[in-house]
Amino acid sequence: MTTSPASSPRVVVTGIGVFSPIGIGREAFAAGVLAGTNGIAPIELMDVSGVPGHVAGEIPEFTLQAARKVYLKPQRKSVKVMCRDIQLGVASAMGALEDAGIDAETVDRTRMGVDYGADQMFSHPESLYPGASMASEIKITETGEEENEFQLSRWGDHGLGEMEPLWLLKYLPNMPACHIAIAADARGPNNSLTLAEASGNHAIGEAFRLITRGSADVMIAGSTGSRMHPIKTLHACMWDELADGSGDPSTWSRPFDARRTGQVIGEGACSLILENEDHARARGARILGAVLGAGSSCVIDRTGVAAPGQAIVHAARAALSDAGLGPSDVGHIHAHGLGSRQADLVEAEAIGELFGDNAARVPVTAMKSSLGNSGAGCGSLELAASLLALGEGVVPTTVHFEQADESCPLDIVHGSPRAVENTVVLNLSVTPNGQASAIVAAV
Repeated sequence: MTTSPASSPRVVVTGIGVFSPIGIGREAFAAGVLAGTNGIAPIELMDVSGVPGHVAGEIPEFTLQAARKVYLKPQRKSVKVMCRDIQLGVASAMGALEDAGIDAETVDRTRMGVDYGADQMFSHPESLYPGASMASEIKITETGEEENEFQLSRWGDHGLGEMEPLWLLKYLPNMPACHIAIAADARGPNNSLTLAEASGNHAIGEAFRLITRGSADVMIAGSTGSRMHPIKTLHACMWDELADGSGDPSTWSRPFDARRTGQVIGEGACSLILENEDHARARGARILGAVLGAGSSCVIDRTGVAAPGQAIVHAARAALSDAGLGPSDVGHIHAHGLGSRQADLVEAEAIGELFGDNAARVPVTAMKSSLGNSGAGCGSLELAASLLALGEGVVPTTVHFEQADESCPLDIVHGSPRAVENTVVLNLSVTPNGQASAIVAAV
């Protein structure tokens, strides 16, 4: 853990760009947060029969055509080398810059950088089929049947030429930060992080540190993730506990509820413009909040068994120490809130260890209930949701929460947003591999 010196500049948020299942753009997203809008709905953009209930936190308005003609119009020539995750991330960053009022005349581009989180990205099967088909040969099986078998020895001469020339550029997780830097002409520090759900808070934390140590005046920070992909969806069905309950499937994302059965997949991207406060005030920027501290941890033993709960505790304590605050200073917790039976129990126990006797009295919210789990995109989306709600004096509600779980003795905000005076939020993210990240912020 590194504690920021007392003389470090205060880091403020001056712009937010959002693509989410409950709204595109800061104002629409804030309205969805305040209204308790449910973004879990039947999947429209692909045919995925394996997902229980056939529901997800999807952004149906964000089509390839809309990306080219509306959201990424200035970058439309580059859209062909952007998979969906990259498109969402770049579009959210462009929205954040516009929201912050940043243009070529307002900032020194050598003092503006990018820190961005993303998931691993996978080719669609149809992009690999032509090459794989040409590198295959018909073999006769022992039963006399013909079988098309891939032959690696044929790949160079027959298969490779069938691939798109710029194929790989569509799926590299460092490409969101690359495209954002090019589009924004950001010539300062640039880094990419790929830590699944922990990516967003990590990226924001790194950007925060770059500004506090004087390496940049402005940072574009955030994360993107789309699980609306045939391979990612297959992985989710194989490896994750997906919600599969009774009743309306759009209500199955129920973090900390006694009836929870698992997570719901989703997609989304959020970018924050972080700025040295003096720099922001000098250009007359509107201030939406401030990042006060950041922390991270990874806990896994030598046999490969992860301890996500301990990682949450370590990351949260580091973030609070970095901010010069203690647990009693926290106004609410934005929990990772996956909706998984075991993951929520582990997180509740970690919150209990952090807050002791006060754990049951600190308001807790979990917006995966309305957004689903977008992977890398979730942490930055959830932080933005809390900041925007706190700007209106409330904590976001956890939709679908109805029945408390005795094993998760937390004060879950539900029914409607809750009015609060304390505007400090502790934002938590964690992965099954024991990687955790935390941000302390306030308005």
